Amino acid sequence: MHLGPDQRISVAPMMDWTDRHCRRLHRVMSRRAWLYTEMVTAAALVHGDADRLLRHDPAEHPVVLQIGGAEPRLLARAARLGAEAGFDEINLNVGCPSDRVRSGAFGACLMREPALVAECVAAMQAVVPVPVTVKCRIGVDEQDPEETLPDFLARIEEAGCRRVIIHARKAWLNGLSPKENREVPPLDHGLALRMKRAFPRLAIELNGGITSLAEAARHLAHGFDGVMIGRAAWHDPAAILPGVDALFGDPPGPGPEEAVRAMLPLVEAECAAGTPLRHMTRCMLGLFNGRPGARRWRRMLSEEAARPDAGPDLLRAALAAVAARAA
Repeated sequence: MHLGPDQRISVAPMMDWTDRHCRRLHRVMSRRAWLYTEMVTAAALVHGDADRLLRHDPAEHPVVLQIGGAEPRLLARAARLGAEAGFDEINLNVGCPSDRVRSGAFGACLMREPALVAECVAAMQAVVPVPVTVKCRIGVDEQDPEETLPDFLARIEEAGCRRVIIHARKAWLNGLSPKENREVPPLDHGLALRMKRAFPRLAIELNGGITSLAEAARHLAHGFDGVMIGRAAWHDPAAILPGVDALFGDPPGPGPEEAVRAMLPLVEAECAAGTPLRHMTRCMLGLFNGRPGARRWRRMLSEEAARPDAGPDLLRAALAAVAARAA
């Protein structure tokens, strides 16, 4: 299967995971996948250290900035900062169920306020030249998604949104932890597909429970404009990222050994600048999953990379240990 020019596969924004080091690894492994930042609050961008929060390498493109918030004017200011920093899209988080997000009355809470979300989208889109997209759930708590989701999509489409990523689960804001909200509410991919048919001009990307490229390809064949893969891309990047390019008719991306070698100059530069090695190797722990030497690789990176003096030589030694085990 070859994907069309308007279809895409993306790696989900994941708090504490999809930082700039993770994105550089993923970009090394795939030229075609769309990458997302962790969620950054609009208040942090406008009132905090925007340069640090927006830091990314030009090689990461295409890369999307995800913003959390519920105040149209503040979101517009944050979106402008993101666009000026060079991000290819600005995404509004309307799906995160964490306590922090609930206390700030944004994230998944906004599924109850489609008019406000539409106002936020319109305010953001009015001040940036790049697309403003939305990532949402199918509903929250007592909502009936069959009734509320179409109204939500109609409002944000009218406000100028042209792409929405639907995490095809409800979020239970009362009674479930953020982790449970990623797993316990049942998936309803069928509802998301019905929304695509009901809103043909709205690009709809499916998220939730997708663990392989084969599964992603099936959803794309059914008519979705994109598929977003989350934890599977973090835990087993070599099983996901290299094959994305092949779906577009390009040569597959590099395997884990080549990816590590490609990352070494970046790791050397970061270590020389004072970045602890463990910050860069967290996203590499699953690179050799299912292969000889994977356990030794994980142990070396998880235990020894935390030493204050750990540097690029540890990464080389871990790679040599994997090669020796595979020989």
